[in-house]
Amino acid sequence: MSIDYDGGLTIAISVKDRKKSIVWYTEVLGFELLYEVDEIGWCELKSPVDRVNIGLGDSQEPKIAGGAVPTFGVKDIDVARAELESKNVRFDGDTRVIPDMVKLATFFDPDGNPFMLYQDLSK
Repeated sequence: MSIDYDGGLTIAISVKDRKKSIVWYTEVLGFELLYEVDEIGWCELKSPVDRVNIGLGDSQEPKIAGGAVPTFGVKDIDVARAELESKNVRFDGDTRVIPDMVKLATFFDPDGNPFMLYQDLSK
């Protein structure tokens, strides 16, 4: 069997207040709102990664436990983290460093959905 993928990826995330989340994702992470459909409680935002979008769906009780964690590569994790911390983004502890491999920092959106930043140290 061969699946003919088109190169796009949308990551669906449950949020309590889509309108507030749109503001957070655009102002804090720099994403761009692509569209919003109030009738179905859904919107999509373009991330800085080519053809990777974040879809936000309304949920009275977002399910946060377990699952995949979107992880975005950055050129300088210390600069990126400082920028997010200046906007009161909550991180899960210190940045982890695996020498000659990667730096990792986990942070959360307003609903507690986890995300990570990584910096490739192998280059």
